[in-house]
Amino acid sequence: MTFRGVIAPILTPFNNDLSIATDLYVAHANWLFEQGCAGIAPFGTTGEALSVGIDERIAAIRALVDGGIDPARMIPGTGLSNVADTARLSRACLDMACTAVMTLPPFYYKGVTEDGLYEYFRQLITTIGADARIYLYHIPPIAIVGVPPALAARLHRNFPEQIVGIKDSSNDWENTRALLEIDGMTVYPGSELPLIEALELGAAGCITATANLNAGDIAKVVELYDQGDVTAARELHETVKRVRLLLQEYAPIPAQKRLLASATGDPRWANVRPPLTAMSDAQGRELADRLDNANRDILNLTY
Repeated sequence: MTFRGVIAPILTPFNNDLSIATDLYVAHANWLFEQGCAGIAPFGTTGEALSVGIDERIAAIRALVDGGIDPARMIPGTGLSNVADTARLSRACLDMACTAVMTLPPFYYKGVTEDGLYEYFRQLITTIGADARIYLYHIPPIAIVGVPPALAARLHRNFPEQIVGIKDSSNDWENTRALLEIDGMTVYPGSELPLIEALELGAAGCITATANLNAGDIAKVVELYDQGDVTAARELHETVKRVRLLLQEYAPIPAQKRLLASATGDPRWANVRPPLTAMSDAQGRELADRLDNANRDILNLTY
């Protein structure tokens, strides 16, 4: 259930009628694995998950499996705002042999207590079943409601077989550090920016949106680190961070999709679902030029 290296929260491609373009989805998943991804996480934030219905998500995961993608290398996002829907989606993914699911806390009501959140996850585990395998998803910049280290530790301690890890997208290194101190819990920072520091403290890798474009170099950082060549890992990490910081200046989902549309020659990649809006061709060219100036050739992508 633990993937060592980089996990890509895979972008969700849409046809012009905004149905899911499963041909592009399968092709991109294959490319990510070819680039060195240890796993993929369909329908995270980067996959526009909250713009995609439950049945659509189940059908898309099925399309990946039918397209030859090993479900044991998938951790789909299943977090919704109630136990029933989250459990239904999680159960469907586990029944397709996905290795685990990644679940947000209930995010609609704000100011809730730790005990309330604990009870939510307790009920979720009971509803899914004893074979539930859950990575918590902590992303307070977007969800507002989070999973603080004390709650993560409590859940893992009481449900060690079901609460197996956490993705920390807090952008708060002290929070990540505290999570890494939880005995036996797998922790993935939600960005490659602190990757070396996280690896030094026992992280398994990272789950990062920019793996959709830059998976090869991010995976190589982990590989070099594991080989003991920490100097080379740090040098490459500096390049990886420059790419990440550049992409962060733009709306990340439309930006990466526009770059993929250009790189693959398939304009469908630029499509996003409302309320997001597509990046313009002009902005896409500007970003591509800036990536070229950063000496990163990540746009020669073919399926």
